[in-house]
Amino acid sequence: MVKATGPARPGQTAALGTALVSAQCRLLDISQHVAFGSVSFEALIEAPDDIDVASVLPTAGDIFGLDCRVEAVAADDEAQWQQDADARRWILTLMGERLGAEVMAEVGTLTATQGLTIERVKRLSASPELQRADAPIEAAGVCLEWRLRGEPADAEALHEASLALAERFDVDVAIQPATLWRRQGRLVCFDMDSTLIQAEVIDELARRHGVFDEVAAITERAMRGELDFQQSFRERMSKLEGLDESVLAEIAESLPLMPGAERLLRLLKRLGYRTAILSGGFTYFARYLQRRLGFDEIHANELVIRDGKVTGEVAEPIVDADRKALLLGQIAEREGWEMAQTIAVGDGANDLKMLAVAGLGVAFHAKPLVKRQARQSVSTLGLDALLYLLGYDETELKTLDRGAV
Repeated sequence: MVKATGPARPGQTAALGTALVSAQCRLLDISQHVAFGSVSFEALIEAPDDIDVASVLPTAGDIFGLDCRVEAVAADDEAQWQQDADARRWILTLMGERLGAEVMAEVGTLTATQGLTIERVKRLSASPELQRADAPIEAAGVCLEWRLRGEPADAEALHEASLALAERFDVDVAIQPATLWRRQGRLVCFDMDSTLIQAEVIDELARRHGVFDEVAAITERAMRGELDFQQSFRERMSKLEGLDESVLAEIAESLPLMPGAERLLRLLKRLGYRTAILSGGFTYFARYLQRRLGFDEIHANELVIRDGKVTGEVAEPIVDADRKALLLGQIAEREGWEMAQTIAVGDGANDLKMLAVAGLGVAFHAKPLVKRQARQSVSTLGLDALLYLLGYDETELKTLDRGAV
């Protein structure tokens, strides 16, 4: 094994390669990495017994400032490398407004406890400042991607420990398999209320109609398990009978988008994703978002309006948790995509089935119960943090945003 390190300069690989040729070496494998202005170069070689490889390397080192050394490789080492190469890989994405040395240490301890080896840590966010005192939640934030190797000792314990670590340091810790599908996603499906927008539309409608307390009481009964989603939805809708249609337009125009939503949708479209809204809310507002953000398709509940008034009825079928999961699968099948190529994003219990069947299911700014049951979650950054989970870094995204791919 030939190892060389030093300040990164052009021509170093050529010089080392020339030195190895002069030593009559056969190149078996090679790795080179540059970070913070320094280069690390490793070459696995096979050399004739009568050639002293080390005696050839100082010439290149003297000229290019590299510290070179040669180490003999034992047969056991090669066997271990092969075993490592065949091991399962994982991606741990660490995100937050700031990331300090303490959280780095805790992530290292977490992975070590589970028997996982850290192969690489890479920054995906733009700023080199990992600790910023005044980063707003709508900023891109800080993101590090950790590439791990091995099989977790206890996958459930790893998930629970990740959630505890995230809560303790106010960060997000997402762990997913490092598969070939990660950058081959084709479909992204979003819940609408409290995911794409910072509001629950039915609550806004109830406020304008003067029945908010009554609607909230029905919601509370549903949360206690006294009503299922469809029952509670119909009861809440009945309270809106007589609401003027003009109120819908007023509310639609004032809906606050979730931070990062516009950037995320713009970049997803440029990356070739198909985007859809799968919502237990209303098509009236989903269509508004479709026009504003460019969604390819929407599936939500249709308000029945007669003579300019909301009737309190809703057209069948009602989009509930089961239907969301069904629709996601139907879209993927219609387009000829694998389920591994689908992504789902939502915040509520009504989204859990959709998150479970998607290749990547992300609970976004969700309640603790939903975060615990979902495989991935984002709570500290904006909606465009989804791009980090897909493996894109800010250099790539800024280039994409300029259209200079």
